[in-house]
Amino acid sequence: MLTGRRRASAAITAVLLAVAIGSVPSSPAQADPTIDEVKTRVDRLYHEAEQAQERYNDAKVELAELRKDLASLEADQGRQNSRLDEVRGQVQDSIVSQYEGTSLSAVGQAVVSEDPGLFLSQLTTISAYNDIQSQLFADYATELKALNIRRTATRDRQAQIAELEKQLAKEQKSVDDKLAAAKSQLADLEEEERAALLASRGGEVRLPSGVPASGRAAAAVRYAMAQVGDAYVYGAAGPSAFDCSGLTMMAWAQAGVGLPHSSSAQFGSGPHIPSNALRPGDLVFYYSPISHVAIYIGNGLIVHAANPGAGVRVAGVFSMPYSGAVRPG
Repeated sequence: MLTGRRRASAAITAVLLAVAIGSVPSSPAQADPTIDEVKTRVDRLYHEAEQAQERYNDAKVELAELRKDLASLEADQGRQNSRLDEVRGQVQDSIVSQYEGTSLSAVGQAVVSEDPGLFLSQLTTISAYNDIQSQLFADYATELKALNIRRTATRDRQAQIAELEKQLAKEQKSVDDKLAAAKSQLADLEEEERAALLASRGGEVRLPSGVPASGRAAAAVRYAMAQVGDAYVYGAAGPSAFDCSGLTMMAWAQAGVGLPHSSSAQFGSGPHIPSNALRPGDLVFYYSPISHVAIYIGNGLIVHAANPGAGVRVAGVFSMPYSGAVRPG
């Protein structure tokens, strides 16, 4: 009888346990991100990569200037070395002359001379000779100091260049990492969703049939518009792929205007223009700090190298956080 009760109790416990387990909700599975969520992530990664690329471009512009400065310093140092060698030779000749008794001979001649005029003339000669020697030593000290200053400046530039090259490598790695992360986000989507995402990117606007540009600006606008549909590649400046500042640089090069390959550097390439006075060909800048640049084409539109998912395309002038505009040339 006791055994039967135990069996019944065990059976009831098993039933209650099964009910209890069944009533505990299981942890919900992690929901797959929507296409809009992935689009937001990819946009952020592309923008971060572009910021790193523009910092890279800035550093390249600065590096080119530093190397030019270094070449000038090295040439100056070479000239200073030659000047120092010349003065050193003069000082050595002076010391040898003293050692051989040239100045003593002049003193002796002055002392034994019976001609007062000759005596005074000899004294003047000795004084002038000593003044020349003093000036030679002073020149030598001055030239040596000048050479040391140039050597120090040269070493400083070399150190700056080495540090900047490290920064370039760091920014390039950042670009590569962000781009890889963006590609990973896209790879996680199904092929159909990925195609839809890429097709929807960038706020594309129908290509206008005519762009009201004139003068040198017309050449820049024509070139930029001809690149619509080309690929976006970080650091590229044509002929079939561009980043944002690479496109604007090459477009204005067609008009004979040289621009640096850097959006922030291009911001200083001409007078600043208010947004209500934009004309076709003006450079329009975005984000703070500035990390993107486009060309205004009129009718509230820009053409720009947008990002790796969108390439070169037309968009609204205020489709990104607006920072200002410049009129090159």
